[in-house]
Amino acid sequence: MKPKFTVAGRIAKPLSEVFEAVVAPGVLSEYFTTGGAAGRLETGSVVTWDFHDFPGAFPVHVVEVVQDRHILLRWDGEADAVLPDVEGRNRTLVTLAFEALDDGRTLVQISEEGWSDTPEGLKASYGNCEGWTGMLAAMKAWLEHGVKLREGFYK
Repeated sequence: MKPKFTVAGRIAKPLSEVFEAVVAPGVLSEYFTTGGAAGRLETGSVVTWDFHDFPGAFPVHVVEVVQDRHILLRWDGEADAVLPDVEGRNRTLVTLAFEALDDGRTLVQISEEGWSDTPEGLKASYGNCEGWTGMLAAMKAWLEHGVKLREGFYK
């Protein structure tokens, strides 16, 4: 079975604010991309994300953005861990889904797939699962309380 995961969290902010916190590079850089994000997430664009704690900006290929609904991304992975996509490139597929809840909060679900069924693929999927879980926690801390949760967390 090929590795795949979904993580989820509820943010006590309106849907449009939570969605904007992911697509807007300035906001994303406050809580997640500690080295900065360059470029707004828009269908067909390629932006870069950088992390001070994991140096080196890397490209994020934006497959599709549907306002306040979902974002589909692809990014590169190691050839021995990630299966080739439809273009023959070793990229995983990330789906960020947003849903307004009746109590005013927003449910964010993040899924990622595309790893090979190998020890390298499993290890890479676990690492990304940890990263996305951390992203959701950092988003919640920033949007709800103004706390930069990643600051000093990794190094």
